[in-house]
Amino acid sequence: MKRFFLTFAAACVAFPVFASEPMITDVSVKKVGMVWNVHVTIEHADTGWEHYADGWDIYDAAGNLLGSRKLMHPHVDEQPFTRSLSGVVLPDGTREIFVKARCSLDGWSSEMMRVELSP
Repeated sequence: MKRFFLTFAAACVAFPVFASEPMITDVSVKKVGMVWNVHVTIEHADTGWEHYADGWDIYDAAGNLLGSRKLMHPHVDEQPFTRSLSGVVLPDGTREIFVKARCSLDGWSSEMMRVELSP
C-alpha cells in the first residue's frame, strides 16, 4: 500500500494540472463621440497571483495594436468577469476589431474574437 501511495504521489507531481488559456466569451463596443468603449468578458481558471488572466489587446484586421487593457489582479472568485477600456480611437473606416486575451503564466491565448462594428 505504501508503494502505491508513493507511485501515485510521484505521478501527481510529474503530471501537474494546467489551467486552460483565457477565453473571451463576449465583447461589446459602443461609440461615444469620436471614440469607442470596449467591454470584454473573460473566463479563466485563475488560481491566484501566480496564474491569472492579466490583460487583453485590441487589433485591427491588419494586426495593428489599437488598445490594451492590463488587469492588475486575479479574479479567482469572479468568473467570468468583464472589464472595459474607454476612449479607444479607431482609424476611419474600421469595420471590425479583434480581441486577444493573455494570462500571467502561459502568455497570449491562441484564439482572437472578431467583433463587427456597427456604423
